[in-house]
Amino acid sequence: MTSTDALRFGLVGTGPWARRTHAPTIAAHPHTVFTGVWGRRPQAAADLAAEHGTTAYDDVDALFAACDAVAFAVPPDVQAPLAARAAAAGCHLLLDKPVATEPGAARAVVEAVDAAGVASAVFCTLRYAPAPAAWIGEQAARDDWFTGRADWYGSLYTPGDDAAVRASTPWRAERGALWDVGPHALSVLLPILGDVVAVTARRGAGDTVHLVLRHASGASSTSALSLTAPRAAGGTTVELRGPDGVATMPAGGAARESLAVAVDTLLESARTGVAVPCDARFGLRLTEILAAAERSMASGGPGTALGD
Repeated sequence: MTSTDALRFGLVGTGPWARRTHAPTIAAHPHTVFTGVWGRRPQAAADLAAEHGTTAYDDVDALFAACDAVAFAVPPDVQAPLAARAAAAGCHLLLDKPVATEPGAARAVVEAVDAAGVASAVFCTLRYAPAPAAWIGEQAARDDWFTGRADWYGSLYTPGDDAAVRASTPWRAERGALWDVGPHALSVLLPILGDVVAVTARRGAGDTVHLVLRHASGASSTSALSLTAPRAAGGTTVELRGPDGVATMPAGGAARESLAVAVDTLLESARTGVAVPCDARFGLRLTEILAAAERSMASGGPGTALGD
């Protein structure tokens, strides 16, 4: 893109993620014009807009009408219906993960994107972080991995946690690690090992969830997900095993750097019409897999198969 290709970019959300990551990234990006903010708390929207010299909108549809693209930093079940409205208004979508916690809601976003012919990208952080993204691409080019694991041990609800994030995002406490960090794990495993065709899920301590996944490639993988791990035990590990040994994913970068790449990716998709690998349809698949995992936990029975 050239410097004249800037798109009018809006932001839905005013919480810590919006303030710390989305708003400054959109404002600083060379190919976006930060057009405005809408939030469920009007004063928070006004404060955030004033900080970045843009407009606070009282009407979310008015924001959509003024924008070419919209980024979302709101809970998933708030995001999904608003994203469908934004797509219907002709806006390209930069979605947060998960797109929704109900497959039907995520599917409605995909249908709206398809009907409007707009671009979409889901901000699964490691898919846009330079070092992990390059590693994922390298491993996906191979077809001889027989197993892998993707473990996310967070400590958001332990002493010394980020109280602002905890207080402003109650959906994380309600839905737990499965829905918060589960999309991250799946977003790395699926492009390398293939789609998930069956999942078994069991609960651990706190909100910890253990997944066993069977992939279309014939490979298997596991994932441990938690927001309630002891702080000293926190961390992220992605590991693959194949005939040449073990491959371990490198650490990710700063969130703003990754989001800037996501914005670049969305803008390129909007310009070319070529879909982003991590788009709304991929976000729907993540929701379908996580919903199947939830059903597996509830039943306590054999693994849950997933259809196409």
